[in-house]
Amino acid sequence: MPPVNKLEPELRHLNIGYVRLTDSAPLIVAREKKFFQKRGLDVTLKRESSWATIRDKLATGLLDAAQMLAPMPLAAQLGLENLNSPFITGLMLSLNGNGITLASGLSRNMRLPSANPREPVAAARALKQLISNTGQTLTFATVYPFSMHTFQLRQWFESGGIDARKDVKLIVLPPEQMVEYLARGAIDGFCVGEPWNTLAVQAGVGEVMTTGYDIWNNAPEKVLAVMEPWHENYPATHTAMRMAVMEAQAWLAAPGHRDEAIKFLASPCYLDLPAQAISPSFLGHFQYRKNGPNISNPDFHVFHRYQAGFPWRSRAEWLLLRIHEMLEKPLNHAEVCPLIKRVFRTDLYREAARHLGLESPSMDSKTEGTQRTIHRFERNIELGPDLILDNGQFDPVCAY
Repeated sequence: MPPVNKLEPELRHLNIGYVRLTDSAPLIVAREKKFFQKRGLDVTLKRESSWATIRDKLATGLLDAAQMLAPMPLAAQLGLENLNSPFITGLMLSLNGNGITLASGLSRNMRLPSANPREPVAAARALKQLISNTGQTLTFATVYPFSMHTFQLRQWFESGGIDARKDVKLIVLPPEQMVEYLARGAIDGFCVGEPWNTLAVQAGVGEVMTTGYDIWNNAPEKVLAVMEPWHENYPATHTAMRMAVMEAQAWLAAPGHRDEAIKFLASPCYLDLPAQAISPSFLGHFQYRKNGPNISNPDFHVFHRYQAGFPWRSRAEWLLLRIHEMLEKPLNHAEVCPLIKRVFRTDLYREAARHLGLESPSMDSKTEGTQRTIHRFERNIELGPDLILDNGQFDPVCAY
């Protein structure tokens, strides 16, 4: 019989997977600051090398939950993964966090505008001009076929007139292999999450052309995913886990806490990377090139502000549109609208928020790409800018 108290976890010990990325911070903080323990959970964090490994271990029950790329649960429900797995999410883990980096030698040969050398469209056009002049087919890596990294890289290419199917070659690499492949010339550039862009810059082998934030302000990035049958068997455990991670997300938003969090992240048992590689993006003073100026962006990583944890279904619809564009298939809303409702569980977010006394949006969906500043959405809820490259705007079709 399940416990009478629905907040009493049915399971105590959980294995949660993550990848060596700065935006795994909410999971690491939840363990180190004992937010999991506070909710009656004994959590082991399992570091995995790739998103495919995360997917397979979650699908086969070797993991109870995992940090996951936002599009992955949607792609799995469409049957586009090796395993047709019913992943769901009731919590977005992070917004933003990516960069597009080119090999230093390649970037030096580009004619970047001197006034603003990192303006995204101008940089993409400069790369297009270089490709046209040399006739080269450049190779770029992303972390997974269905990822914000792939969508952002393709969107950046398109803004400069680069055809991702003809002008360049796209491959998939685990995040932690990106810098090595760039250094030995096996790839010409990549789109990856931090701290791997910073590591390439600090090693002198790469220069950042633009960031994911510049392509879509406060874009969805990672989610906390579980299998749907697992949620149905252990609903109180799932609620306790989400509450612990949401408390960690709120802790990360408080002044001064990120300096402490960097020590956790850098530890050999987590990212096992130098603190100076983690701090630039994590503290919002990012460098585009070695010995270059610090560019301030306090929203490079967002974990709690702007309702960052809320799994907006409009964003899921945008992600599915990008997936279908890659597959060159029309989006069938009769098929995808029920799928979105099944995968992006806004009801589960609201449940955990209610227990924590946090506000949450009353709507599941909204127009994307229209806001330039922090703005009031409803009641006491503030959302951040959501501009999309080239004045992109997305009006969702699905109704919930």
